[in-house]
Parts: sequence; C-alpha cells; structure tokens
Amino acid sequence: MVTIGIDPGIAITGYGIVREEQDGRLTCLAFGVIQTKPHLSHSQRLLQLYKNILELINLHRPDMGAVEKLFFEHNVKTALRVGEARGIALLALAEQNIKISEYTPLEVKQAVAGYGAADKNQVQQMVRMILELESIPHPDDAADALAIAICHIHSNKLKSISAGDGG
Repeated sequence: MVTIGIDPGIAITGYGIVREEQDGRLTCLAFGVIQTKPHLSHSQRLLQLYKNILELINLHRPDMGAVEKLFFEHNVKTALRVGEARGIALLALAEQNIKISEYTPLEVKQAVAGYGAADKNQVQQMVRMILELESIPHPDDAADALAIAICHIHSNKLKSISAGDGG
C-alpha cells in the first residue's frame, strides 16, 4: 500500500510518499515540497498547489492519503490560508477517490516518536530511522509530511488489527 502524507501550507506544502512492504517495512518513495510564488495571486497559488498535488497523485498512485489537521493558530489570517491549502489537498485526494485520514500534530508525534510532546528533531530522527534514510529529510515540511504518512500507516494497521483483519 502506498500512502501520501501532506503537510499543507499556502507558501510551502510538504509531501511524503511511503510504501508499506509485504514484510511490514516502510519505504520512502519520494518527498519534497510544493512552493508557490508570493507574487502570484492567492487564487493562482491555490490553483498551482492543486495541480502539483494532482501530478504527485498521478505519478505515484497512492492508495491512501493523510493530511495534517489544522490546529489553533494565534494568527487568524495564517490559519485561514493554511485551511484553504488543506482544502485544496483534501479536494485533490477526494477527486481521485483516495481514502483520506486527518491527524493532529499531537497524533503524528505520538505515532512516530511515541511521545506527544516530542520536539521536531526527535520526530525527524524517528522518520529517518523508520524509513532507513541516510539523513533527516529536508526541508522540515517534507519531513513532517513523511511523518504524517507514517502516522497513517501505523494507525491504519492498528485499526485493522482491532477490527480483526490481522493487519
């Protein structure tokens, strides 16, 4: 199964694509960021984000998608913009009939590092170890997206086990 994790943002959206192998190992297929240019209008930035996410979906054909949930922001304008980027990611995934799950930063930290108050470096080190990468994925948004994909795979496995599917 292939999962795409998305860490949404209007200027930078991180993505990470992870495959769960038959033996349960997780393999990183791709990661990176989608950057929109600040000189573009807001609607053009959202359109670019949408098109780039569709390109990733068409290239990697994920079975599942995981998107970070919006958590409270002190800056309302930033929260609204991130919310719009989230909406674009959700739309692109839904339009391609990809099953979507959403996770809070706390859930991601717990699933990847085993500790909800883990700092960014701890989570990034665990992403590196779980995916057997030589170094921490950069930029941070891409590492976060990989963590979101890992969180989903682990959560999905737990749901399957508790439902009696055996994984």
